[in-house]
Amino acid sequence: MHRSPLLSRPDRVRASRRTLRTGTVCAALFLVLLALVAARWSPLMSLDRTVADALHRRAVTEPGLVHVNRVLTDWLWDPWTMRALIAVAVLALWWHGARLLAGWVAATSVLSSLAQQGVKAAVGRERPQWPDPVDSAHYAAFPSGHAMTAVVSCGLLLWLLHRRGAGPRMWRAALAAAWVSVLGVGVTRLYLGVHWPSDVLGGWLLGAALVAFAVAGFERYESRERPSPGV
Repeated sequence: MHRSPLLSRPDRVRASRRTLRTGTVCAALFLVLLALVAARWSPLMSLDRTVADALHRRAVTEPGLVHVNRVLTDWLWDPWTMRALIAVAVLALWWHGARLLAGWVAATSVLSSLAQQGVKAAVGRERPQWPDPVDSAHYAAFPSGHAMTAVVSCGLLLWLLHRRGAGPRMWRAALAAAWVSVLGVGVTRLYLGVHWPSDVLGGWLLGAALVAFAVAGFERYESRERPSPGV
């Protein structure tokens, strides 16, 4: 695999710095949100409840739409579906000899799952409770595992496509699919009443931070080890 267009070493270092700054901003925002959730900050709790109540009132009147959302969240955008896509990419990289990159991508995906579960256990936030639920989910609520896994998986796959030198048409299609997946999975979790809005936002922010740090770290390592770009 090779990048297109090729970037000089200084350009790659600058790009990795921009990515690192993006990750730092996302991480800082996540920590602020984490603190507010842990402290049960009243305005945030009230907003979460207002949005969740409005969506649930609508969901109970639309069983057909609930079914569509359940199919999307349980199959198309399920975390295991996303991890399977990463596994395919890792195997392809390994097969083509890019073993360091394959290991880096796999490690990032695993770290994402561990971080997600660790934060969930530490915060221990309860999920929304309804007298007439349209779906169910278990374990702690914050951050949303579906939202975080979608961001991490789509982010890594987009990065790999960029490194491969995807053409404009393929890149636009991939970018659109990633945005639809990331936003769509958040909507489904909220519509089905199994997460608070801040859970989804937390998953997005933490996932984006991890991807940015992973990408910046690999790009910086590669720029030091190999001045010429390539996998």
